[in-house]
Amino acid sequence: MDPVRSDSVVTALARIRDSIRPDLVSQEASELTEYGRDWTRVIAPAPSAIAFPRTTEEVSKLLAICDEEGVAIVPSGGRTGLAGGAVAARGEIVLSLARMRRMEEVDLLGGTVRVQAGAITEAVHEHCAPHGLTWPVDFASKGSSTVGGNIATNAGGVRVIRYGLTRQWVLGLEVVLASGKVLEIGGALEKNNTGLDLRQLFIGSEGTLGVITEATLKLGRVPGATAVMLLGVSDVASVLSLFRHARSGPFTLAAYEFFSQRCLDRVLSHRKLRPPIAEPCAYYVLVEAEGDGATEAALVAEGSARLLERLEPWITSVFESGLAKDGTLAQHSTQARDLWALREGISESLSATGLPHKNDIALPIAALDAFCAELDDVFARRYPGWEICLFGHVGDGNLHINVMKPDAMEREEFFAKTKEADRDLFALVQRHHGSISAEHGIGILKKPYLGYSRSETEMEVMRGVKRVLDPKSTLNPGKVIDV
Repeated sequence: MDPVRSDSVVTALARIRDSIRPDLVSQEASELTEYGRDWTRVIAPAPSAIAFPRTTEEVSKLLAICDEEGVAIVPSGGRTGLAGGAVAARGEIVLSLARMRRMEEVDLLGGTVRVQAGAITEAVHEHCAPHGLTWPVDFASKGSSTVGGNIATNAGGVRVIRYGLTRQWVLGLEVVLASGKVLEIGGALEKNNTGLDLRQLFIGSEGTLGVITEATLKLGRVPGATAVMLLGVSDVASVLSLFRHARSGPFTLAAYEFFSQRCLDRVLSHRKLRPPIAEPCAYYVLVEAEGDGATEAALVAEGSARLLERLEPWITSVFESGLAKDGTLAQHSTQARDLWALREGISESLSATGLPHKNDIALPIAALDAFCAELDDVFARRYPGWEICLFGHVGDGNLHINVMKPDAMEREEFFAKTKEADRDLFALVQRHHGSISAEHGIGILKKPYLGYSRSETEMEVMRGVKRVLDPKSTLNPGKVIDV
């Protein structure tokens, strides 16, 4: 992607200030840095300006001007992605949805809520909770991720096994195309069999086809009684055996997460915590079981007691059959939060205690054991001394593979070698019929490797869609696929 011409940017910014409002865009150095990057921190941000629209109309006018002037736009949400999808490094204008956070009243009859794309995930949960409803899209970054970003990347998270991906909880979208035209898709309809479902085209498109400005979200009931337990196991095969056992347990499986001892060591070190169970184990499984769906406090308490009663014989069977070596069952909500904090604190702790190179992949669940065995073998042979911190969402086959920089290796040398390591990793993923990206998208960083997961025919179809919806390639150019 060529850099954006500075004279075009100057003209576009002048037109934006004159025809929309003077304070729509900022060129403050601190905001250029903050809004020009995402969590990857690999590519230096270099945007020309940051735009902060408040309405779909303002987004429409801004995109129309930029399209006419040939100025590229990078849509920006909570910037919690790990593939460089929200990085502006070539003089683009960043279109931040940070000031578009309006949430309308919850439709109790339809079980929906319409929100602007900048609404924070956790704020949507809090907005709906008093009505006993929730948008069941949930992850560690819920306090900073946005609805628009979740939709643009089809985010997964910790409860995909129970509720599915983001796309399953979006009924309608308002999208602005590169030309400035506004599409209103789907509304609040559960059923709409009138040709192509354009809504699904934009979900997961990473801002390359249009800018999502509003969404009508499908809601579910707030889970009632839940129980959380942490179990230690000896290997990945035991993680999968325990998963099979949990799926047939006397409860609804709401989450099934796992992480290695190496991950736990860094969390405990960073947060100055004591080990959750006495005996160190190679891997740990965090299980959240869901019981009755009542939401009133008294009924939840009663349901929790019943759920714990049902769990006791199941937990006994886990240890009697040797599926787990040790474990702990949370006795109240505080303990449950503490156990979840071990899993949700991994990414932060890895970054705080070292320099990780992150990869987010997906595999058929049945292939996880063989894949992990080959992964260890490949790194032991080709990259001796490299520490791999492994965690993920076993219930949907999603692994997060974090390779930590060896202390004696320079940063530049490490990242140069990780490019070679990525090719080895993605070749292994391809052999096991997996995906090189499970939930963080392709962005910039994984674009060179897209062919490991998509055929040339598939990529040509994607290029064709891009040409139709964004013929000048002004929306997030250089991301996902080159036209």
